[in-house]
Amino acid sequence: MNGTAMITGFEDHSLHVNGQDIAFSLAGEGPPVLLLHGFPQTRALWAQVAPLLAQRYSVVAADLRGYGDSSKPDGVEAMSFRNMGADQLALMQALGHETFHLIGHDRGGRTAHRLALDAPEAVASLTVMDIVPTHLLLSDLSKEVARAYYHWFFLSQPAPVPETLISADVDAFFHSCLTGWGGAGLADFAPEQLDAYRRAWRDPACIHTMFNDYRAAIDVDFALDNADLSQKVTCPALVAYGADGAMARHYDMAAAWSPRLANMQTTTVPGGHFFVDQSPEATAAALLTFLDSLAA
Repeated sequence: MNGTAMITGFEDHSLHVNGQDIAFSLAGEGPPVLLLHGFPQTRALWAQVAPLLAQRYSVVAADLRGYGDSSKPDGVEAMSFRNMGADQLALMQALGHETFHLIGHDRGGRTAHRLALDAPEAVASLTVMDIVPTHLLLSDLSKEVARAYYHWFFLSQPAPVPETLISADVDAFFHSCLTGWGGAGLADFAPEQLDAYRRAWRDPACIHTMFNDYRAAIDVDFALDNADLSQKVTCPALVAYGADGAMARHYDMAAAWSPRLANMQTTTVPGGHFFVDQSPEATAAALLTFLDSLAA
């Protein structure tokens, strides 16, 4: 491992599942909870949230394939949300968890949504963080969202164009991602977590697979989602989003998700898109309120 994990009190591991080496950290006792990070981050995203959840839950924080310490597979289709979700389902089954609570931010949220569609029997609850459904974003794109989320269309250009263009200053590009989607500055990120993100995104193989994630969203995932537009996730679901982020500004989040989630509630957390980094205690409190309510 290259040292992108740093969750105090958690043990770091890797398992070969679904043809991939998936890196993860775990701690705690109680009902199982799987945490999935987004772009351009790693499971270090949960460094200040996971220990609070682990006081009452068995918590697994995993790196998605193509990210952090997990495998970097070849090809665009390999980085589809369906394939990323299948990894995480196989990981939780290998750990002995046939059902689990599923929480994802950004690309992790899109992976979580796909996993809940593909394996509904495994997902006790679903939390998606600061996203609208992939199909909705791509099929009903406003000029405001296109400007805020331009990286979707830049990173999905054929290789090696975006990889080459950002190589002049890799950190500058990814810093612009962290600060460009509403309400965050670099000072809002814990230095140790920011260092973990940098170690991951400075790896050319990681850059390429992360960008293939965006290529797959257009080339693979859109068609998969289009085929499932009539399918709703039926487990309890929470839509959490940053009060100051682009999603809050440009979407009615409840309206965006209600056609996809049958049993849904929404909540806001102080901050922008990266509210997990900005407001970890408030994030953990929102997650615990939701999870604990399911056991009441």
